[in-house]
Amino acid sequence: MSDTDQQSPPPRSGPVQFLLSNKLETAMWLSRLFTVYCSVMFILPLLGPQAAANFYQRALLANALTSALRLHQRLPHFQLSRAFLAQALQEDSCHYLLYSLILVNSYPITMSIFPVFLFSLLHATTYTKKVLDSMGPSSLPFIRNFLEKLTSNQQNILKFIACNEIFLMPATVFMLFSGQGSLLQPFIYYRFLTLRYTSRRNPYCRTLFTELRILLEHFIMKPTCPAFFRRMCLSSIAFISRLAPTGV
Repeated sequence: MSDTDQQSPPPRSGPVQFLLSNKLETAMWLSRLFTVYCSVMFILPLLGPQAAANFYQRALLANALTSALRLHQRLPHFQLSRAFLAQALQEDSCHYLLYSLILVNSYPITMSIFPVFLFSLLHATTYTKKVLDSMGPSSLPFIRNFLEKLTSNQQNILKFIACNEIFLMPATVFMLFSGQGSLLQPFIYYRFLTLRYTSRRNPYCRTLFTELRILLEHFIMKPTCPAFFRRMCLSSIAFISRLAPTGV
């Protein structure tokens, strides 16, 4: 056999080999898919309200697992120090680990499950594409088309998530006065919201706060707006602005 003979290309690794070769990524992918499944079963309570409440808790617990794995991936060397805690609180995965722990035992509402559901769906998209590529370049085209549509609408989805994060703050206060929430929940959720506001990787919460303020100010400055409503809105804007983190 001559040296110029061409060697056959190595066989393509299948999806099972691909999944086993990336154990941590695969674990996060599976937990995200489970979160999506439980979220859908909560939003569409096909098995009754009691089963829907169980799916609500499972979705948040699965999201907490995903967030913990992602946080470990980002900060693999744990240290019991203030500097490490400050670094961890800057990570989006830490934010949603806290989010899941805040709401897992609360009264289930649809608004609180949408951020978990949509983040899991978006983050699972990239790895799902890699799994499909390991099955073949043209495998399951209908799933690929769905993933492409998700990717193309990512910015709108992230804005919708930020909107849910913001309006969950007054919702926790309302739940407290209606007897469906705890006394500490609004204060802890406020801490979560400040972390989202100062997020370095996801500015949508901060951007949406600004857009909502501009929209409201434009509305109340119209001549047809009642004076008492204008004063009430301006006072609310000033109060919320004082609560916003500084130095962002």
